[in-house]
Amino acid sequence: MDGRHKRYFLRTKEAKLILSEASEKLEVDFTHIFNSKAAMELVETDFAEIFIINSEPLLVRIGEKIFPTLVFTERFDLMPKVVVDMGAVPHVCNGANIMAPGIVRFEGAFRRGDYVSVVDEKHGKTIAIGEAIYDVDAAEKTAEGVVIKNIHFVGDKIWNSIKKSKNL
Repeated sequence: MDGRHKRYFLRTKEAKLILSEASEKLEVDFTHIFNSKAAMELVETDFAEIFIINSEPLLVRIGEKIFPTLVFTERFDLMPKVVVDMGAVPHVCNGANIMAPGIVRFEGAFRRGDYVSVVDEKHGKTIAIGEAIYDVDAAEKTAEGVVIKNIHFVGDKIWNSIKKSKNL
């Protein structure tokens, strides 16, 4: 982990509150994904809280925002997708926001503020989680500028902390 961290199990009541908060913000009923007795750990870092559910780091909270990690593949099937061309991939994986010229297409509906999965066009791999700046209709008409704010990407602090947490 980068800097100091603290890792511990949450009580069932605390875990239910986190899953409820995540369900509301992500518009997913996590009771269908996790059983009622999901074992939840919290890893507190100097930049985020990472929630490990049934031994997998699936959610992260930074400030008021809670969103899925790149490990949470079940969530990606439900999320709207923004497909980017291969020229955009290295920039996105260095933390750049998703710009209109690099977007190939949109899959699924989203509103401003929703989280979307950013995937590369060649392999269809999720390389980032982003926050929509526009509704999908406005995003499709946008020819320049930022369309998706990059909030979590392959190689960022969260990604590296998750990789290291598996060895703790």
